Amino acid sequence: MDILDLITNVIFVMALGFYLITNLQWYDYKISRVVLKHHKPLWHFTLFIFPFVLYYVAADYFTAVLAVYLLALGFWYYRLDKKLVFTWRVKRFLILLFVLTFFLDMVTAIKGMAGPSFVFLPLFLAYVGSKGIESFLFMAYKREAQKKLMARKELKIVCVTGSYGKTSMKNFISQVLSKKYKVYATPRSVNTIAGLVRDVNMELPDDCEVYVCEAGARLRGDIYTIAQFLHPHIVVVGKVGPQHLEYFKTLENIQRTKLEIIQSDRLQRAFVHNSVTSEPHEKVTFFGDGVSNVEATLEGLSFDMQLHDETLHLQTDVLGAFNTINLEATVLVADALGMEAGEIQKGVSGLKSVEHRLQRIDAGGKIILDDGYNGNIDGMLEDVRLLSLHPGRKVIVTPGLVESTRELNLELIEAINKVCDVAIVTGQLNADLFDKHLTVAEKIMLGDKSQLTKVLGERTRAGDIILFANDAPNFI
Repeated sequence: MDILDLITNVIFVMALGFYLITNLQWYDYKISRVVLKHHKPLWHFTLFIFPFVLYYVAADYFTAVLAVYLLALGFWYYRLDKKLVFTWRVKRFLILLFVLTFFLDMVTAIKGMAGPSFVFLPLFLAYVGSKGIESFLFMAYKREAQKKLMARKELKIVCVTGSYGKTSMKNFISQVLSKKYKVYATPRSVNTIAGLVRDVNMELPDDCEVYVCEAGARLRGDIYTIAQFLHPHIVVVGKVGPQHLEYFKTLENIQRTKLEIIQSDRLQRAFVHNSVTSEPHEKVTFFGDGVSNVEATLEGLSFDMQLHDETLHLQTDVLGAFNTINLEATVLVADALGMEAGEIQKGVSGLKSVEHRLQRIDAGGKIILDDGYNGNIDGMLEDVRLLSLHPGRKVIVTPGLVESTRELNLELIEAINKVCDVAIVTGQLNADLFDKHLTVAEKIMLGDKSQLTKVLGERTRAGDIILFANDAPNFI
């Protein structure tokens, strides 16, 4: 092996590794999901398998082939809207891959072995080695985080789960509780055991009185693991529906998984939405039917709620009738932690919309409803209903429902057809279904979102209302 072959091999393997780790990060570092659940498996063929085959078939010309591959990989990465985040885990993988590739190439050169150098072997060893390193580090970090939590005897932990609405509920609870307590809530949609361990170790303030977090799952046992780590005092199980059905197979499996959050040694109260179970438990209070006189407009939301022997009238700038579920849970948690009715009403009235969750933005004479992080049928149908209240043109930008069913996407399409004037469908996941069944006045199909800004500039005008519903990344 000469120096050019060594350099070429190292660059090629690192490029494949870059593609691999990018996809692993998208799918929670689960190789099974990358291989079996990827939304665009053709990428694997064009950017991994085909170049890998070419390396052996066209070994004599591979320097030229490598240049073309690097250009293709760079163009692919440039067009991504969810790029690789260079965490320490990513850096450790890439460093390990480089060391292994260089070492194997040197062994090949020293022994004078003929033929192409190793490609798959360093990738395989780097993946296995990285997984082992991360498992070891994670266990150490987890023990450190558990010690930190157990040492905080006065700290109250509130944990929220459900099929959807977790992040909104978490943020509403933390905003209301912050009127009386020093509250810290996990950022964004951090809801895995790894994310929570890191959050406790790195971000949880020393003077925090109430820690509000959320628990998500892709497999049975995921939420149980979180419950055994946090041992929350108060839990909320929000509405459960057919979200992530491809992972859990049945609605019953989803319900059982969400209820794992109740298995906490320190549990004081559990608030469970009536869509999850009706099985009584001494510490469980069911919710979901406790609100009345709901009025949801483009200006805000108001409703009444019975709390003990008192009827509370609650009003907020937060949009969406579906948020009454999140707010009902918020009120129950605040009451359980000792807040007075007046304090709760004041807290709800001052709530701010959660970013990208039915957030209203007025700009350039247009109303923008940014519900990009919402991907459930109930929320999206409510989004469309809110559009119907606007007197001007109604525009929706959506990839449809992801990790859902054909039937629910057809239900969404039917609602869009009744209300919207313009529908811009992004991505390829549901493109055929929407193209076939949409009957709006103007239908625009975008394979990816790279042209979206240009299309919106050309096709919308002052007086329009524009809904961004479920802004899925373009790898979906």
